Formats: sequence, structure tokens, C-alpha cells
Amino acid sequence: MTRYWLMKSEPEECSIDDAMAAPKRTVPWTGVRNYQARNFMRDDMRIGDGVLFYHSSCPQPGIAGIARVASGVRPDPTQFDAQSDYYDPKSKADDPRWLLVDVQAVRKTRLLDLPALRADPALADLILLRRGNRLSITPVDKPHWDHILQMLG
Repeated sequence: MTRYWLMKSEPEECSIDDAMAAPKRTVPWTGVRNYQARNFMRDDMRIGDGVLFYHSSCPQPGIAGIARVASGVRPDPTQFDAQSDYYDPKSKADDPRWLLVDVQAVRKTRLLDLPALRADPALADLILLRRGNRLSITPVDKPHWDHILQMLG
């Protein structure tokens, strides 16, 4: 059963253009440091699941592309790299705290920005739009997925 996700990335870290230019258009989704988001990757994501590639923490946040989950979970190496912004000194190689999946870009889209998402009544209960939501990975219901793809054309 295919599931759908919205995955946020800061464009200066990894943009849809970066993903499209990567070998096999595939990038490791590093730097997730929230247990609930990690658990989504660990427990619920499967190869082939759909991904809305969302640019966050930038002047115009919004959905910038369509991607898919391209691997199972594995330890995120940035947690062990003392030079990384995502270093976690409490994480151990034999018991890693943080995981990643590979994400393969399918296509870049026009930017479907946050105001456009908020303005659409069909998306009123999209998790991304809930007050206080800060998760970098959220599930997307199939009706929302289908509606967003229709909006993107």
C-alpha cells in the first residue's frame, strides 16, 4: 500500500534542484532530529511511497517538487560527524538515534506556496497547515495528495 508524505528541506541544505541534479536524482534525507519524524521513517515509510518535496525556512516556503522514497531506513551518518550541524554526541554507532531514507526526485513543479495551500478549503485539515505543526515529515492523506497533484497540473 503506497503512502504519501510531505518532507521539508531548507533549500540551502537540499533543494529540489539539488535532488534533480544528484546521481539517480537521489539524495539521503539527513538531519532529521525529531523523534516523531524519525519514527515515521522507521515505522511507516516504504520504498515507492510518494513525497511532496517542500522548501521550508526560506522566503517562499512551499511544495517545489514530487519525489518518492527510494530506500529503506539506515543510520544517518551526520549524527556521528562532530563537524556536522546534526552531530549528536549521545548517539552511538551500535545504537544510533537518528535514521534516514533516500529520496528520489521525480519532477520539479511550480512552487505551490504556503498561502495557496492555506487558501484551499480542500486542504484545511492538511497536517502541514495545523497551528503549531513544526514536523519536518508528515503523512499526507490520499485525497490531499490527489488534490495537490491536481493543483500542480
